[in-house]
Amino acid sequence: MVKDSLKIVDQRTNAEFEVPISKGTIRAMDLRQIKTGPDDFGMMTYDPAFMNTASCQSAITFIDGDKGILRYRGYPIEQLAEKCTFLEVAYLILHGELPTETQLQNWVKEITYHTMLHETTKRFLEGFRYDAHPMGMFISTVAALSTVYPDARNIHDPEKRRLQIARLIGKVPTIAAYTYRHSLGYPYVYPENDFTYSENFMNMLWRMTEPKYKPNPALSRALDILFILHADHEQNCSANVMRAVGSSQADPFVSVAAAAAALSGPLHGGANEEVLKMLDEIGSKDRVPAYIETVKAGHGKLMGFGHRIYKNYDPRARIIKWAADQVFAATGKNPKLEIALELERIALEDEYFIKRKLYPNVDFYSGIIYQALGFKPDMFTVLFAIPRTVGWLAQWQEMLEDPEQKIARPRQIYTGYAQRDFVPIEKRTEKTLTAKH
Repeated sequence: MVKDSLKIVDQRTNAEFEVPISKGTIRAMDLRQIKTGPDDFGMMTYDPAFMNTASCQSAITFIDGDKGILRYRGYPIEQLAEKCTFLEVAYLILHGELPTETQLQNWVKEITYHTMLHETTKRFLEGFRYDAHPMGMFISTVAALSTVYPDARNIHDPEKRRLQIARLIGKVPTIAAYTYRHSLGYPYVYPENDFTYSENFMNMLWRMTEPKYKPNPALSRALDILFILHADHEQNCSANVMRAVGSSQADPFVSVAAAAAALSGPLHGGANEEVLKMLDEIGSKDRVPAYIETVKAGHGKLMGFGHRIYKNYDPRARIIKWAADQVFAATGKNPKLEIALELERIALEDEYFIKRKLYPNVDFYSGIIYQALGFKPDMFTVLFAIPRTVGWLAQWQEMLEDPEQKIARPRQIYTGYAQRDFVPIEKRTEKTLTAKH
């Protein structure tokens, strides 16, 4: 028997099987050989929500949830957030290596060149109701770009892919800013080529009648850090959607729109809004202990604590906490910060939360920062989608270049009726609804 393998005994037939182990995993298709007879389809695995299934091999992002580690292409997130700009990290995620000075200059120039939106796209945005949700506008407009750039369908041409990647990274902040201005009834502001990526986004958001917008350096740097922290996060729900839709060879614009739709759900991109609601419910610092006792008694949840992957302090939360200090030094303190700090302090000292490994995650402080910057909660997921576009595109490109990948098509366990004969309508009777429906 090979050392790196599993020996499986099927007690139904007493047959023995050897399944190779590679990189700590077995291939699900290797289980297909386990059958009770020639008419048996073969053994499948059943794993709702992919709790213990690897659907791909990836070299982009590494997470060790037990140790609280997050790395992009091997670089610790702490080092990248401290020393890099967002577009520098975007280059790393997409190309695998940090850029040289010349490469970075050319990359920034390329992205900046693609920040403008076609005027017909701008008119498309103007067609939305005044109260349209910004995320719905963002998703629809990104998908509509597929009609503006039909060459995007040529996904097997590396140069065409690179062009669409630059277009998407350049245009998503413009789309996001326009959805924000639309919700306020303000005229749209064109991109400015002299600004950095984050400064240009702030200019398109907040410029009013002044001849030249002057971004606050502390705020633009904090926004850049937030973008870095949200750029990619392994095989999360939206990344999985990006790969699944992309596996059908759909173009990157509609694939990104699908991924953004997944992000829009409250269990994925909307969690920081739930944190703000919780802090509003608590109301003041002195009410934190009572709220924690309520949570421990099984009434309500501690929003912004705990994570599907992290069973330690989310490394992004530490960095965001530092960025919050820089933001509040410029904007003045948000009263919610005092509540949040007290909530974190008590929870991290409480055996109930320590035992359950409930530590602050990235959503705990990000919503407070976004609110301090002047955003309403319905813009939070749009802000999330801007940097995550980089991660989605990296995952998409990696999937296309992986010879093992095919169109995504999970199996199912059928639980419905066996074969039934058709009943004419005049002979049908009403039946009580059952679980099979």
